[in-house]
Amino acid sequence: MKNNKNIIVLGGGTAGWMSANLLHLKLAPLGYQVRVIESEDIGIIGVGEGSTPQLKVFFDLLGIQEHDWMPLCDATYKYGIQFRQWCQSDPKRPFLDDYFHPFPASSDAQTAVDFMQACHRMMQGYPASVKPDPYFLTAYLSTQDIIPTRINTADTQCNYGYHFDSYKLGAFLSEFGQQQGIIRDVDTITKVDSNEQGINKLYGKNHAQYSAELFFDCSGFESVLLQKTLKVSFESFGNHLLNDAAIAIPTPRTAKELMQTQATALSTGWAWRIPLTSRVGNGYVYSSQYIDKEAAEMELRSHLGIAETIPARHLTMKVGQASKHWYKNCIGVGLAQGFIEPLEATALHLVQETVVQFIGAFLAGKETSRFQNAFNDNIRNRFDGIKDYITAHYCASNRNDTEYWQAASQPRKQTKHLKEILLLWRNGKDINAYITEHKLHQYYPTISWYCLLAGYQQFSHRQFEPTAQWHPHFAQYK
Repeated sequence: MKNNKNIIVLGGGTAGWMSANLLHLKLAPLGYQVRVIESEDIGIIGVGEGSTPQLKVFFDLLGIQEHDWMPLCDATYKYGIQFRQWCQSDPKRPFLDDYFHPFPASSDAQTAVDFMQACHRMMQGYPASVKPDPYFLTAYLSTQDIIPTRINTADTQCNYGYHFDSYKLGAFLSEFGQQQGIIRDVDTITKVDSNEQGINKLYGKNHAQYSAELFFDCSGFESVLLQKTLKVSFESFGNHLLNDAAIAIPTPRTAKELMQTQATALSTGWAWRIPLTSRVGNGYVYSSQYIDKEAAEMELRSHLGIAETIPARHLTMKVGQASKHWYKNCIGVGLAQGFIEPLEATALHLVQETVVQFIGAFLAGKETSRFQNAFNDNIRNRFDGIKDYITAHYCASNRNDTEYWQAASQPRKQTKHLKEILLLWRNGKDINAYITEHKLHQYYPTISWYCLLAGYQQFSHRQFEPTAQWHPHFAQYK
């Protein structure tokens, strides 16, 4: 079919090229030509280097095999997230200093039942072993140097994500997309014309003009099209999430690395550790209200045990979401639509979900904006659902050793859904019924809430029993 309709993606990087590839895959057969305009004058944020299991679905949709992209992007496998020191240290119970948030596996149908029963015993006042790690296959695999392809068979399936170099992934997706027929223009947009329909035309610094039926704003926090030009308002999450800045410092990879992201609580936020094949990505997500960037950098260097000779990169974060993710003929994607701090590595998940949901709504509406409102409600609810789960990490923490932690855990940070889930749990009630009724499982399943709340020791007594070994079911994977 001859291409006679145009889509412009403003901004490259991982978000821009993920969007472009998905749009080309589904809309090129209907006559749409996808064009990416990216500037050499504007840097790429590249905050995150980790993903949820949803990223594998993205590659599967495009028919890209792991052996084609992972080596080129320094990628490693990820089975989940290890949370460290998010609760007050207890010398009598050092085994509670951390917990693992697993990605799901088919074997969880058996072992997670034991875990949930242990949680209910604790709720009823009896001693129990409620640390999540020993009950979940991916927690076990992350410590055993066993890659998913050795495990996934007709009988056993485990979900997994990836760690990767975000710059290299963006470059890989750019090359792949151009091979499929996506047009790439290197230009800096200096002027944007708009009208009643939305974005009308873009003007480049060399007087080039770009027009299209649809514009995808992947221009980062600047949100050049959606927020700056079309004046879509931004709703801050600052009343719930305090962190608004980050520092990134790479370090050499060690001989033995685990297939997990590590998130360690520090004085005014938390530090990430992400192992790649070429290096380890480290960073500190913190609140500038409670520490300045120089002191934050010193704290991170002390945490890592490194000298000032390794350069640091400072970032600011605009945490919240646009009031409308699709407005007129413009769709915000990635940082241009909103951002939630990278604690659960949801940034690329939101990119992927936004574009996939847009394609579904656009095609269901016969290539019109008929289902625009439903799409906006869908994506807004997803942002809110993820925000609630991430906010729960702070509300459930019992740390009060700094002014930051005292503020971060305040009940006023809780939304209606989060407040109700915490109340039900602490009263030993059924949180699954509430999560299901309000469709919150679309964002995080009930078992994830169990792992979080048990991992943060949300019980009325302290009779925790340590688990000396992994669940017997896992012995077959040695």
